[in-house]
Amino acid sequence: MNKLNKDDSAYNSGMKIGLFGIGLDTYWPQFPGLKERLEAYLNIVEQKLSQIHPAIVNAGLVDTTDKAFQAGKMFKTEDVDLIFLYVTTYALSSTVLPVVQRAKVPVIILNLSPEAAIDYTVFNSMSDRTKMTGEWLSYCSPCSVPEIANVFNRVGIKFHQITGMLHEDEECWKEVFEWVEAARVANIMAYNRMGCMGHYYSGMLDIYTDLTQQYAHFGGHIELIEVEELAILRKEVSEKEINERLKLFYETFDVQEGCPQEDLEKAAITSVALDRLAEKHQLGSLAYYYKGTGNVENEEAIASIILGNSLLTANGIPVAGEYEIKNVQAMKIMDSFGAGGSFTEYYAMDFNEDVVLMGHDGPGHIAISEGKTKVRPLHVYHGKVGKGVSVEMMVKNGPVTMLSVAEKRGGGLMLLIAEGESVSGPVLQIGNTNSRYKFPIGARNFVNNWNSHGPAHHCAVGIGHISSKIEKLGQLLNMEVVKVC
Repeated sequence: MNKLNKDDSAYNSGMKIGLFGIGLDTYWPQFPGLKERLEAYLNIVEQKLSQIHPAIVNAGLVDTTDKAFQAGKMFKTEDVDLIFLYVTTYALSSTVLPVVQRAKVPVIILNLSPEAAIDYTVFNSMSDRTKMTGEWLSYCSPCSVPEIANVFNRVGIKFHQITGMLHEDEECWKEVFEWVEAARVANIMAYNRMGCMGHYYSGMLDIYTDLTQQYAHFGGHIELIEVEELAILRKEVSEKEINERLKLFYETFDVQEGCPQEDLEKAAITSVALDRLAEKHQLGSLAYYYKGTGNVENEEAIASIILGNSLLTANGIPVAGEYEIKNVQAMKIMDSFGAGGSFTEYYAMDFNEDVVLMGHDGPGHIAISEGKTKVRPLHVYHGKVGKGVSVEMMVKNGPVTMLSVAEKRGGGLMLLIAEGESVSGPVLQIGNTNSRYKFPIGARNFVNNWNSHGPAHHCAVGIGHISSKIEKLGQLLNMEVVKVC
């Protein structure tokens, strides 16, 4: 796992996981000890789940229709986000359906054997055939899965399966972990408050989006913010706060020679004001752009925004320039998975080394930087208002994942992903984020295949290969997911 160093509260989304096991009450008087044995297995599953996520709502072993309705009501009352259905032995589908029908959340069927195999020699040497049957039933988890799947399909309940072993099955429990992670990120997105400050970059048609579609796919809240609000907050910053923020800049960044003190002070003022803006609106992400209309205070606020936005991005509040709402959603997803999520786009191609150069001006995710992020002076922000200081960084060398929230033809959103490597080598020292990426299908094929799906020209890049987690998130959100490589 690639986890950034974050305060635990950044991951505390209030998500709850529902868990229940199933069995058949008719068996208990016939096979003494079977129920207790299966309940012990269920407790092991709860313990393993609680090591991944602490908030587990365990409805116990459901073996009758009455208990099924009670469990469904419990899950609904507790507002669980995801249900794990542990199939311990054969059970009637009528004792399963009421639980998930009432809860109306995604369901993961755990088809887990207590051991890798039955000890056939020991089993067949048992003299009591009733005990033999009871022993067999403790391994009988696969039996009712087709029945449950049949009923779920026919009544329109979406489900996912994990087949494996209760113990010593790394692949199985990795799948469980990823489903929990995906559900946690879905929950974060559902409660995320995104700020949209300013307006779109005029003429950049690919990034325009329908805000209601964002609500439909991710939930959350979108707060429209005026640039004047940031400009007013800048006036309230004290001299002490400016000096403290300047100290933080020098501790966090590698401030290069030639950065005017005046520009650093302006950036410090804006950084403090940004923190207050984020706190006031409880922001979890921010998209911004401002063309500039001769209002000096607004222009100065935007021209001095890069360092403050980079700090926000590194601390769980990703910020996207050019009012790129779709991409800040992608950045928030990547960041919520603990992978980072830095704003990026194509810069150029290096056919000699078969790499794609990608980066962006403005804020970068400095927590995933290869080495300390540099601060450089710029006499002009290309295509944007003002001048000042900007950040220059390379994403950590090693495995990376690209993510784009893309518009589909005819409406709706999809998730577009690719896995590659951030590699060392020369980059453009222009005061922007800038990295070199290799892809398993080669630079030409990556560019052609990625573009063929019609994403906007921006995407989010994070460290680690996490496409399997994003694919699960897509299934939980009922979104199409396309993996290029």
